[in-house]
Amino acid sequence: MYKNIIKQLLDSVFALSGLILLSPILITVAIILTISNRGTPFFFQKRPGKNEKIFKIVKFKTMNDLKDDNGALLPDKDRLTPIGQFVRKYSLDEIPQLFNVLIGDMSFIGPRPLLIRYLPYYTELEKKRHSVKPGITGLAQISGRNLLDWDSRLKKDIEYVENLSLMLDLNIFLDTIKKVITSKDVVTDPNSVIEDLDATRQ
Repeated sequence: MYKNIIKQLLDSVFALSGLILLSPILITVAIILTISNRGTPFFFQKRPGKNEKIFKIVKFKTMNDLKDDNGALLPDKDRLTPIGQFVRKYSLDEIPQLFNVLIGDMSFIGPRPLLIRYLPYYTELEKKRHSVKPGITGLAQISGRNLLDWDSRLKKDIEYVENLSLMLDLNIFLDTIKKVITSKDVVTDPNSVIEDLDATRQ
């Protein structure tokens, strides 16, 4: 009952409440990033959700669009702005995902929605991560975030799916708040510590 009804109801209530309470921060960051990026403060990208249904995730845009002489985007580390680093460090870039939660594409707690191109690289067991809605935070995120290797991270996702409960969600939520406040296990450039999944499993 919790998984199919109560969890969704709580997501809707807290997403709406969160957007209202965090609106001053949301607006302030949006204005600062608009100036810093000289354009839109938001980043949209298609990701696989529950049952691998594709949706558009929205986050604050922490990188500029600088390109090299051939017109290709520079590496992430060269496009991450100082403001973007601050926004990532304190997980402020995740706030717009409350809109994804409110419309039902995501949940507060669940496996993080990864890239579409990773889909062919999951094992049959790892594909279970898509049997629930993806989350803003999850068991893998409180267990090391980007410091975990892919096998460990995906194993945590399956552990969450197989043990989903109100108590587990509550523990993950509280641990997430602690990590955000202390900025523990935050890596502003994930590519600096771990390869992309498709590169790792080729």
